Amino acid sequence: MLIPAIVAVIFILTFASMIVRIIPEYERAVVFRLGRVLGAEKGPGIFILIPLVDKMVRISVRTITMDIDPQDVITKDNVSLKVNAVLYFRVVAPIKSVINVENYLYATSQLAQTHLRSILGEHTLDELLSQREKINTHIQSILDENTDNWGIKVEAVEIKHVDLPVNMQRAMAKEAESERERRAKIIAAAGEAEAAEKLRFAADTMSGNPVTIQLRYLQTLNDISSESSHTIVFPLPMNILETLGNVVGKKGE
Repeated sequence: MLIPAIVAVIFILTFASMIVRIIPEYERAVVFRLGRVLGAEKGPGIFILIPLVDKMVRISVRTITMDIDPQDVITKDNVSLKVNAVLYFRVVAPIKSVINVENYLYATSQLAQTHLRSILGEHTLDELLSQREKINTHIQSILDENTDNWGIKVEAVEIKHVDLPVNMQRAMAKEAESERERRAKIIAAAGEAEAAEKLRFAADTMSGNPVTIQLRYLQTLNDISSESSHTIVFPLPMNILETLGNVVGKKGE
């Protein structure tokens, strides 16, 4: 009696495992009954399949991260590059992803590579380097439109790396260095102009008050005398210089 009972239990468990399916939250099941899709996708949760009649295909609805292999690209200004990118997408219509395309992962990868080359070829090198966010959005919209019939939503496309030729890297480095030198000269010239303006303002202020000139003269002498030097400085009042100047002028007359 024990053996038949064990056999019956094993049979029941095996049969239950064939008809009962549990789908987690991140998956959906597309069920075919005698070759035809059975309504909407199943899951998440538990449901029953009819053995030998129903066939189930599991589809993940989580976001998939796919690396796009480096592609040879010729830009609009005839620069040869190697560009790779990363693609983020997910399945939003599992039935379409099973029925309308044989392998949605492979199809999406090939479509992304093709459009990456064609779209980047419409831009110059400067646009590719300076307008990357705009180009990413453009590629994302094109891929999203073309994969809609496969039940796929393209969430984002990010260009990861742009491999420039060595001669182009050198040319760009020289250009960047020249630009830095130009900015440095502009900043230095602006500083000189500002300093000249301040000096002119100070000279105008001091010329209106002779006492100010004398105070500045004495301050300068104090600064010179405070330094460790072997030179001996004798202060000479400004009025003495003015007197000597008047005497010399009278003799000349």
